[in-house]
Amino acid sequence: MASSTTLERTQSPIAPIDVSRPELYSEDRWQDLFRKLRAEAPIQWVPDSDFGPYWSVSTYKPIVQIEALPKIFSSDWEKGGIAISGSPELLAQYNMREPMFIAMDPPKHTGQRRTVAPSFGPSEVAAMKAECAARTGEVLDSLPIGEAFDWVQRVSIELTTGMLAKIFDYPWEQRHHLTEWSDFGGDVELIKNPDTVEVRLAKMQEMGMAFAALWQERMTNPGKDLISVMLQSDAMREMEPEEFIGNLILLIVGGNDTTRNSMSAYAYALNKYPVERAKLEADPALIPNAVQELIRWQTPLSHMRRTVVEDTVVDGVQMMAGDKVVMWYLSANRDESVFEDGEAIQVDRANARRHLSFGYGIHRCVGARVAELQLVTLLEEMAKRRLRANVIGEPVRVPACFVHGYKSLQVELSHY
Repeated sequence: MASSTTLERTQSPIAPIDVSRPELYSEDRWQDLFRKLRAEAPIQWVPDSDFGPYWSVSTYKPIVQIEALPKIFSSDWEKGGIAISGSPELLAQYNMREPMFIAMDPPKHTGQRRTVAPSFGPSEVAAMKAECAARTGEVLDSLPIGEAFDWVQRVSIELTTGMLAKIFDYPWEQRHHLTEWSDFGGDVELIKNPDTVEVRLAKMQEMGMAFAALWQERMTNPGKDLISVMLQSDAMREMEPEEFIGNLILLIVGGNDTTRNSMSAYAYALNKYPVERAKLEADPALIPNAVQELIRWQTPLSHMRRTVVEDTVVDGVQMMAGDKVVMWYLSANRDESVFEDGEAIQVDRANARRHLSFGYGIHRCVGARVAELQLVTLLEEMAKRRLRANVIGEPVRVPACFVHGYKSLQVELSHY
């Protein structure tokens, strides 16, 4: 029985607001709803959604608290994993086992993360700089000036897919498959529909077969790529096939979507805020901070999910074992108590690095430095060429509450 100072599920001061609806994101009208939740019901029980009931957590402080308590708030894929769509019943129905280390709890999570993390350490990422700059420059130099083109396809996808191919030493001429698999792997909408879940499973199996062939090749001819690193570790060399596929989905979706959609946000957002763009163009020293601000403003993954494993209270709200908890990074990154005027881009924002787009705690994005490298490099190479992306139409957005991004964005380049 909750105490008189502890709120239970039905005691929200406002009616439940389901912010998991895909049209909120495809139509870019989620902002007002989250603003209302932050002000009036920062932790709210939503009893009905396409993904079942869940706790909606929309402010910064309780999200950090939840992320800091992995023994109480589980990421385990068998309990539902890291996305709102996760369901043990669905896993059983479709035999959809996709274990990945971000969807594991310690100690197994710890061993697998330690295997992968050194590949994304400071010195390893610094060694990628020259090639990243050369590849970025080559892409930019191939673009037309004063003619319309799709920034998402020609820049964001091309650059992030190229980096993934490099990290995995994946066949260059087949690198477009990485983008395709990432799109299917990160689309939670596909999982709730019996017709499309089969299509997603088929794509994941296709990916698994392609990487299984690389796995066999690297067993006899290892290199410095990420697959070889996994093969040579005690924690990962004996992975079951499903675990291998799950970790590949994690690394491909994580390595693709965060960077791709932040690159697209660079073109779109700075066009919306011309005064901030002018600041950045006048002072390239602002680029590293501007990258953090763009990642905060875009928030490429809208949420992460946890499952309560024992009854607990968060910010005066009673949660019960088995409850699904959805942490809306998208909203926390606009929390007015942390980010003043958080709806706006400020390239010189003093605390831009406090964003939660990479998560917090033991599950913080292992590849964050690679994402930052690619984004900083893109802005640097644009600045060297004095290039500006002028948006000439509203973007087509991803209709989903997990990956927060752009399907297409028409721009014209000009010099400044």
